[in-house]
Amino acid sequence: MEGISPWALAVETLFHGQDLPALFRRDLAGYVVRLHHLSNSLWIGITCPTGLQIVLRPAYLPNDHLELCRMDKDGSGLTLHLQGSMGEYRVILEFPAGNVPLFRYQTLLKAKRPLLIPFWPRDMVITAPDGSPGRAKGTVQVSQAGTRSGMQYLTLDQPESGALLYFQNLTALNDYARATACSLGDTVGGTWPELGFALPPTIKNKPLPPHQEMVLSDAFLVLDPVYPKGEAAMAKQFLGLLAELYLVLPKPETAYYSWPEMVDKGLHDLEFSHGCWSHGAGQDYLNAYVADYQTPPELMVQMAVLLPLVDYYDWNQADLPAIRKIQHGLDAFYHKKLKTVVRFLPALAGDLDGEEEQLQPNVMDSWYLHHPLLNLGRMALRGDLQGKRLFLDSLDFTIKVARHFNYEWPVLYHMETLEAVKAETQPGKGGEKDVAGLYALVMLHAWELTRENRYLLEAKRAAKTLRGKGFDLFYQANNTAFGSNAMLWLYKETRERQYLDLAYLCLANLFKNMQLWECDYGYAKSYPTFFALFPLSDAPYTAAYEEQEVFAAMHNLLRYAEDEHILPAVNILVPEFLRYIVNRAPYYYPPNLPREMLSEKVKTGQVDPELWIAIEDIQDGWKQSGTVGQEVYGAGVAFGIIPRHYYRVDGQDFWIFCDYPSAHYRQSKGSLSFRLKGDNRLSCRLLILKMGRKTLPAIKLQTAGAALKGKKVKGGHQEFTVPAGSEIQIYWS
Repeated sequence: MEGISPWALAVETLFHGQDLPALFRRDLAGYVVRLHHLSNSLWIGITCPTGLQIVLRPAYLPNDHLELCRMDKDGSGLTLHLQGSMGEYRVILEFPAGNVPLFRYQTLLKAKRPLLIPFWPRDMVITAPDGSPGRAKGTVQVSQAGTRSGMQYLTLDQPESGALLYFQNLTALNDYARATACSLGDTVGGTWPELGFALPPTIKNKPLPPHQEMVLSDAFLVLDPVYPKGEAAMAKQFLGLLAELYLVLPKPETAYYSWPEMVDKGLHDLEFSHGCWSHGAGQDYLNAYVADYQTPPELMVQMAVLLPLVDYYDWNQADLPAIRKIQHGLDAFYHKKLKTVVRFLPALAGDLDGEEEQLQPNVMDSWYLHHPLLNLGRMALRGDLQGKRLFLDSLDFTIKVARHFNYEWPVLYHMETLEAVKAETQPGKGGEKDVAGLYALVMLHAWELTRENRYLLEAKRAAKTLRGKGFDLFYQANNTAFGSNAMLWLYKETRERQYLDLAYLCLANLFKNMQLWECDYGYAKSYPTFFALFPLSDAPYTAAYEEQEVFAAMHNLLRYAEDEHILPAVNILVPEFLRYIVNRAPYYYPPNLPREMLSEKVKTGQVDPELWIAIEDIQDGWKQSGTVGQEVYGAGVAFGIIPRHYYRVDGQDFWIFCDYPSAHYRQSKGSLSFRLKGDNRLSCRLLILKMGRKTLPAIKLQTAGAALKGKKVKGGHQEFTVPAGSEIQIYWS
């Protein structure tokens, strides 16, 4: 039996068969936006071209009359002043994108008395066209989970009325969260047709303080009249709507952080901290977590640190003993009987305690086989003979496993029998759905290395199993990101549109699992959170390792996308994600965090607050972080960022830093040039960094023939704000 709440029923009754007086009307790209003041609420009614109605409630006063005192109009929208027994409301309605069907409303309340909020109705109800005998039907494709973005992406199915993206700018609600000690997680949700945002209850926490104007909502809505047919259309539409909204979304300022200063500390602690290493089977190996001496060495851990170190070596050409130390132990991970590399060091596999399913000899977590192979393939392509041998010698086993499971991998399987030990993440949810993308990338590296067509065929077979997963494709962030790389690579090789569409599907799954808001309550006052990425679809925290891996994968994606006509949304969202990682990632390192936010209870190993090794987890602002451990395999963050965002100028005592991705560096006598990626409606930070004792030479920076003014900043550096997507020329004398 299909039910409906009293609040949704009241909206249906109110907006059907009534000729409601409107305070304001605006026609917007085929949609009609009306503003209504009725009894105890202020309403925004949006009528789609099909007649379907989206009804929003910016202001609400339980069991009382809400009085409209004044309405002020200006060029961008209007402001309404209302009052009632609770206090004074101010509602601002804006149209920030011209004739694009996108609008924003903010609701602010100045309470008369301390207020407890035991319940608050959701602010969006979708109803059928006026006079329609049935109810409107739709599908919630994306909705907030935990502290991810406060958004919902909906397809409007009956009548077919396109789609919408609802976005609650939770950054604006930090004052409410601080005052009431509430979390802003899981505040956007609901059940069709009653959706959107609801204030988190305060009854068990603190009341809303009186005489202080506070934001109760900062909502954006962007609509598209085109109904998406299938998952590829939905993925592209979701990315497009999110990018459109992102351009007008208030964004926090970033700050420059000196990564070169920190990388030396991190390199020292990685090489010399006893907690980072274990000795076994005659060789030193990296621990997964600081002071985790119980778990045998893992190949994934060694390779996850080795590759960023090699990236850093290529950039710096400095002696890095840790590279040789890691490489000395890699051969021991090859299992001669199985003819493949394995997860745990075979000589010490008997030390596994078996307390968890994956901590048993010869039990493989599906992605743990492919990830080291991906990195061994990368080493092979660099000309590393050890990497090439281990990579090629493991491929036949890897293909056998893929074919056994028909390219649909379980969570865990036994490597000798290929029996599934754990088939699904949860009953009915399937296994590790995005491993097919990771496997395809491994095969593409094998194909590039050998030019044997069987590997290209394997990549295509795996790619096809990604279809039909929709917004549930994401199992682990780095797998999904590598999948986007593989699909774009396949598209470049084959020119088959299906692979480009699958690349977009992977990206849509990534952006669904991000935090596009700045948490500024509790411990989070000490670190930025905007544009953070969650490692798993149900993870309650963000994690350094997965973010670093996705960071590298997104740089590769933009490299693959050069000279391709890709979705404009990709050029907006991906560079901005990279920019904010450069801004946030320093705060995974304990010395940059207040001691009180680090948990004393740690699941694995220990957390040393003086050690420049990243903690795994950053939790919701009210919770302590570092509860999982201090992840040695996440130590590659700094080594991955520096080679991609710093440019060493030959023969000069200055470097170039840019927080945006860039390419095509060319240097000649007294000048250099490069191209920034991204969309020119956005801007980024560029610094000329003084590296020696000498003052900077006279610097001239220009783009499109126009000189840009810089400013001197701390340390004698020079800083510029430059448009994204532009060609930069720098001259010095």
